[in-house]
Amino acid sequence: MGRAARVLLTGVRGKTGDPLARLLSAREDVEVWGGSSDPTTVTVPGVRPTAFSWDEPAGWRAATEGVDALYLVRPDRADAPELVSSLLEATAPATRVVLLSEQDADHTGPDGWAPRVERAVRASERDWTILRPSWFMQVFTDPRFYGGRLAESGELPYSSGGRSVAWIDTGDIAAVAERALLEEGHTGQVHEITGPEALSLPRTAALLADALGAPVAHRETTVEDELAGTDGFERELTRVTFERVHAGSFATVTDTVARVTGRPARGLAEFLAATDLA
Repeated sequence: MGRAARVLLTGVRGKTGDPLARLLSAREDVEVWGGSSDPTTVTVPGVRPTAFSWDEPAGWRAATEGVDALYLVRPDRADAPELVSSLLEATAPATRVVLLSEQDADHTGPDGWAPRVERAVRASERDWTILRPSWFMQVFTDPRFYGGRLAESGELPYSSGGRSVAWIDTGDIAAVAERALLEEGHTGQVHEITGPEALSLPRTAALLADALGAPVAHRETTVEDELAGTDGFERELTRVTFERVHAGSFATVTDTVARVTGRPARGLAEFLAATDLA
């Protein structure tokens, strides 16, 4: 029997990195290296803490040495295309690369930012797969977004332009990533990943109300409202994101989760029933 496959996860403590680390660490045929700027915070059992920071390129070669596959969480910063390209130059040519991008990433964005990140991966001459997920269901539990405030406020402020969103559970993204990292048949593939249905924001609010046992109503906001408190690159990225919501980019539904994993994607109602929203 050959040695276990070594997989490095950047962003191991993130919304997709954590469930992916747990999936991989449960396998006997995988060694999981969890990349973090502070390795002491990597606490998933079976995951080897590994020093990795986008701000410290001198450490990239050591972090990727001996790695068979790399889960690459795109850094949401203006220099991401250059950073990703430089990281892959420091990574062994035989390393398989799975990039976490975003749904409808062909949009131009700030200075063509999202497509340029993907092009850096495509041009790396490595086996690559690109994941393009919709909006995460976990925004409803994250205190930086809506977590802990919905019951108190009784409203879900969101600029939808009347369009729907095919919310995706990050656990399903992780399940697709696991297979792309370890199985054949994903090289050169772009996987658009969504939940099983596109939900209007009023319907989304109704499901949240049912889960909370308290009234929650959607309040339509403007794109300018969503930009409040942001500046620079973050402001431009947020603007483009909500413009795409208004264009219906996140209303597309795909069968990727079922096709790749053999089981259906988790719906929002199912996610909320198993989640503590308090």
